[in-house]
Amino acid sequence: MAADRPQSPGTAVIGRRRRRPLEQGVILLLGAAAVVSILVTVGIVYTLVEEGIPFFTDGNVSLWDFLTGTTWQPVNGLFGVLPLLVASLYIAGIAAVVAIPLGLGSAIYLSEYAPERVRQTVKPILELLAGMPTIVLGFFALDSVTPALQDLGIVEETQLFSALGAGIVVGVLITPLISSLSEDAMRAVPSAMREGAYGVGATKRVVATRIVFPAALSGITAGIVLGLSRAVGETMAVTLAAGTQPNLTWDPTAPMQTITAYIVQVSQGEAARGSVQYESIFAVGILLFVVTLVINIVAVRFVRRFRTVYQ
Repeated sequence: MAADRPQSPGTAVIGRRRRRPLEQGVILLLGAAAVVSILVTVGIVYTLVEEGIPFFTDGNVSLWDFLTGTTWQPVNGLFGVLPLLVASLYIAGIAAVVAIPLGLGSAIYLSEYAPERVRQTVKPILELLAGMPTIVLGFFALDSVTPALQDLGIVEETQLFSALGAGIVVGVLITPLISSLSEDAMRAVPSAMREGAYGVGATKRVVATRIVFPAALSGITAGIVLGLSRAVGETMAVTLAAGTQPNLTWDPTAPMQTITAYIVQVSQGEAARGSVQYESIFAVGILLFVVTLVINIVAVRFVRRFRTVYQ
């Protein structure tokens, strides 16, 4: 029958030519999406710089005093940002201590040990936890984590806010992110590497820790850095759990105020546009942007150095 006749090469070429306008439209649409992403990033940077630079040029505080000052009291004209910066990095460090072992452990289990049915059930649950509203975790810290720390004698009975409680809930927040990305990186390792190791008598533990894990190191690192960037920029959970008291201390049980918590505090309408307090939120926003950018640059260099490409 005519319908069963093979398509001639000429007909196939004509079909491709007819599809070409649609393909070009899709390419233009994807290119426009990329351009919009770049423009949005440029717009964010421009807004931060335009609103934040007057904070330094109007004689409020010098850049050096801003970066090295140890007292943050905007109402008294003291703008030493170290308490906010140290609190942000300190809470992110506590979160890393919580999230990296849990995230990598669950990734290794899901990738190398878990049956396929268990993996298909557990991984969507982890990814669902990654999308949980952070304010919910903040209330979880106040209602569950802090009382548990008080019962253990770590935090005083009368103390409601602490960097430790905030770090724990932020660690819970970023654990699914690290776990999911790390598990994807480990699953991408070719099965031939596992089979070769099993062929020479390696155990599953050796294969998971000495073959698969090093081979997926670049992807695992990318997941960890993405989680840490999320932890540094976390807002509502740390605002509720750590408090709004800027303290420069290494005591994890003390209340602290992060950069994002200060932005939330001032953004509630207490500062008039053009005031020193209003300009200060853009100044600390620039600092937060730079810190996150440095973390990502270091991660990109690390990933490129240890990246493994499979053919």
